[in-house]
Amino acid sequence: MRRTARLLPGAALAVAVVGLGGVPAYAADAAALEVFPSSVIPGGQVSVNTTACGDTGTAAGDASAVGAGTFTLAPSSHKKNAIGQFRVPPSAQPGTYEIVATCAGDGKRVTGDLVVTLTSARAQVYPRGSVKTGVGGALGPDPVQTAAGIAALAVAAAGGTWLLHRRARGDGF
Repeated sequence: MRRTARLLPGAALAVAVVGLGGVPAYAADAAALEVFPSSVIPGGQVSVNTTACGDTGTAAGDASAVGAGTFTLAPSSHKKNAIGQFRVPPSAQPGTYEIVATCAGDGKRVTGDLVVTLTSARAQVYPRGSVKTGVGGALGPDPVQTAAGIAALAVAAAGGTWLLHRRARGDGF
């Protein structure tokens, strides 16, 4: 038991050391091409931005994979941020497309993914039809069942009233 207790702190230390070694490699990949919205319908407007181009902040964008051609990324009001826009052609087919930007100063290439769908995720969907709860409505799909339900409720109300009236008079049940 004591041997297990000594191995656990050593294993935790090893995991911590290995975990710290992987952080710089992940942080170096932070500058990418951000695509907004990441999912769009044909004919939609797309904005892209990146911090990969540094102080120059200009880049040449390529959206020819989706059929939109080339576009320019220019410096924005945010520090070290290049931004550009393009429109997805109405003839674009559903799928995932790679959008590319090449920095003007150093030729660095960054990519981002754009998903083209046939329906917009932002579209409001309104319910249609009746709710199948087992309780009919006044204008429900079956007026015969609705009438039978109303008749049953009326008989129950009349019977309850009659029983309460008898009890109040003292006749008993």
